[in-house]
Amino acid sequence: MTVLGAAWPTLVVVLVTAAVGKVRDVRGFAAVIDGYRLLPRRLTLPAAVTVPAVEAVAAVLLVVPATRRWGGLLSAALFAVFVAAMVSVLRRGLDVDCGCFGSSRGSRVGPFTVARTGLLLVLAVMTAVAGAEPFRAAQIVPAVVFLGLVGAVTLLGPRAPDAGGPRAGTRFTLGVPVETATAGAPTLFALVSPACGLCTAMLPAFLAARARMRVVLVSADEERTVRGYLEDHGVDLPVLIDPDVYDNNGIPWPPYAVVTDGTGAVLAADGADSPDRLGALLSGHSS
Repeated sequence: MTVLGAAWPTLVVVLVTAAVGKVRDVRGFAAVIDGYRLLPRRLTLPAAVTVPAVEAVAAVLLVVPATRRWGGLLSAALFAVFVAAMVSVLRRGLDVDCGCFGSSRGSRVGPFTVARTGLLLVLAVMTAVAGAEPFRAAQIVPAVVFLGLVGAVTLLGPRAPDAGGPRAGTRFTLGVPVETATAGAPTLFALVSPACGLCTAMLPAFLAARARMRVVLVSADEERTVRGYLEDHGVDLPVLIDPDVYDNNGIPWPPYAVVTDGTGAVLAADGADSPDRLGALLSGHSS
């Protein structure tokens, strides 16, 4: 039981870190959940609130010996759901951020994220089996080993930047003829979502880009929701609604920017999660 009882400190560290990361940008995490395409979009924000709350509750239950077994069972249930969701993503060939520690990019769903979550699931089961066994000095070494294993799997996993997306020279595909949206001029198509915290932060940068070229917002969300969102933030840019824009162009995530010429041919495309990144994308393509 010495080894089994040493698993819970690792779970507490991971759960607290994950919950804090998600709480920092709840709307961004909702966009991560939406990328998994397992829930209706209207449920992604409630899920983004619920998941870190459950993680925090599980961490508290693990710290208290009398409730540690319940904490282990709750953690096991969480990690089992996470593993199932990731496997579903891989089976469908999607390329999305895992969202394991919030909405920050870099950790894509893949074999390493599944392996890490599977390891945490095993540790949660071990904790449930050990129950309220008090933590002893002899358990320090295995506890450090468990935490090191989780950290090693995290570091070994590839931290890919935003993958996919249209390449220069290809055509940007929309639900309407692209030429009607460009009005025959070079155009920045900025992909946004009301559920994306980074998108909201980038709205002023997209507005400022009007000084350099035509700017059109594109969203896959419901038109009424998008227009209300833009009105609330004082954004008067033209907007197009295309539920298939991500699939049709291989775009992994908002906020994303595509610069085209007047005919819709792609000049440049990349993630647009900061003004500097957007500025670099626009450099050399401004009118």
